[in-house]
Amino acid sequence: MTTLTAFASLQDSRLSDVQTWSAFGTSWSSAEQKILECCAIQVETDDVKTFVFRCPDFAALAFEPGQFITLSLTLDGLSLSRCYTLSSTPTRPFNFAITVKRVPGGPVSNWLHDHLQVGSRLLAAGPAGIFTPVGHPQRKLLYLSAGSGVTPLMAMTRAAFDLGGDPDLAFVHSARTPQDIIFRAELAQLQAARRHLKVFAICEASGAETDWQGPLGRLDLALLERLVPDFREREVFTCGPQGYMDAVQRTLREGGFDLSHYHQESFAIGSPTAPVDAAPATVGETLFTVTLARSGKVFKMAGDQTVLSAAKRAGAIVPSSCGQGLCGTCKTALLEGQVEMQHAGGIRQREIDRGLRLLCCSKPTSDLVLDL
Repeated sequence: MTTLTAFASLQDSRLSDVQTWSAFGTSWSSAEQKILECCAIQVETDDVKTFVFRCPDFAALAFEPGQFITLSLTLDGLSLSRCYTLSSTPTRPFNFAITVKRVPGGPVSNWLHDHLQVGSRLLAAGPAGIFTPVGHPQRKLLYLSAGSGVTPLMAMTRAAFDLGGDPDLAFVHSARTPQDIIFRAELAQLQAARRHLKVFAICEASGAETDWQGPLGRLDLALLERLVPDFREREVFTCGPQGYMDAVQRTLREGGFDLSHYHQESFAIGSPTAPVDAAPATVGETLFTVTLARSGKVFKMAGDQTVLSAAKRAGAIVPSSCGQGLCGTCKTALLEGQVEMQHAGGIRQREIDRGLRLLCCSKPTSDLVLDL
């Protein structure tokens, strides 16, 4: 291995090291809300905009590429929370961006597109999510995205190249038409500058770009074999609508891919499912006492309720999104007590070992003290 190749491999391996990302700024807990100020707005496509934020005190914040933040807004008297992936890279920690597609009938995405301006301030909970390169030793990479699912993969791509590496990366993005390809110009520039980056776009139709030379239709095994013949040797990261991700899994399985090297985003960006309010305890039920260490709030709850639903019923402010143990937004430190937690991949074992729990899928088996 030449010195140059050794250096590139070292830089690429830093993508999977959690210590890399903690070095770029101050950790921002997903249980902590901060005020963010919009400092720039960029139009990506006809229905997609990037909103760039900074902390009013100009603090540098650490996060892992691929993670998301949770915005909290009050619209027409209704409190709403939405998760949006940070499309920017943590290697540039003084400002951070979300890239939002306008969703027909979506109150938050439409408000952001129509009303958010430079100088506007929003409340947001800190980065969460495990759809990141951390903990996955670097092999060759394959990023598969559709629509606004490109955002976490763009964050990972920007981060890798900002570290000075040049990973062997095939990036295959699916869009409705060429005009709907998000980050099209930037990806083309990166491909021209990086020897080992290959970018492919697949469009359902050519739209107004009648001279489109790329593939038309949808990703299938034959097309994947043609674009990325060595896909079976790669670590695969996928994000997009649920139907797209299901189709990708079927295609990979059909092609004999080892799905232990497959990773996908675990929540629908901008379309969270709110947890169901806990019902009051019935007479005779065993009640547990829950103390919130920061706010001093104390409440009782039954053992068949989730801690998240009971806490929200008691008026506690707990950032949350999927309500199913997938996204990691409600990750909170359990300072005292025990819970039974049945999660669906939204928390890592090292985080559990540090005392963190997902409140949406945790039920108490004793009195609790939470870091809230």
